[in-house]
Amino acid sequence: MEAVTLDKNSVRTANATVACLAGGPFWSMEAIFSRVPGVISVLSGFSGGNRENPSYLEVCGGKTGHCEAIRVEFDPVKISYEKLLEIFWESHDPTQFNSTFNLGPQYRSVIFYHDDQQKSMAELSRKKTQSDLAFPILTQIKPFKNFYRANDRHQGYYEKNVKAPYCQIIVAPRLQALESRGILPRTQAWIH
Repeated sequence: MEAVTLDKNSVRTANATVACLAGGPFWSMEAIFSRVPGVISVLSGFSGGNRENPSYLEVCGGKTGHCEAIRVEFDPVKISYEKLLEIFWESHDPTQFNSTFNLGPQYRSVIFYHDDQQKSMAELSRKKTQSDLAFPILTQIKPFKNFYRANDRHQGYYEKNVKAPYCQIIVAPRLQALESRGILPRTQAWIH
């Protein structure tokens, strides 16, 4: 397995900033965030656990403490961290602990902050979002420890497998809904 390990000091690269988010299956989250203007790259992987270089099966088996997450590299001149958090809240149901249908702890909702500024923005964003919801937000806000890149099969999954049942039943409707609400730009790329 290829691993990208990022330490706490890696919040910024040359002309970009990094966010690490978990909001259900990473195939959906990657497809959503890769369409956001100002996002440079999105990697699917695992974060928040205690085992180095976990495999997909180990994470799904609940043996590592990791959850499926995405590493979002973005240009802060084109899109702010706050705006990414707004998209994060809109892209999944933060009132479900283990994702919709209680899929398991590897699908939990977490914002992994890299520094005190990201922590503060995440907490403020959660508070603002909570004021609009009837049920309590269960999203965790935790310090970033590590990120391990999932293998190539999981990178760009939606783009490579658009006709797969998961992509047609779960991802495409999410993209369509986010576009229709003006959260993502209208690309019609979800229609196949």
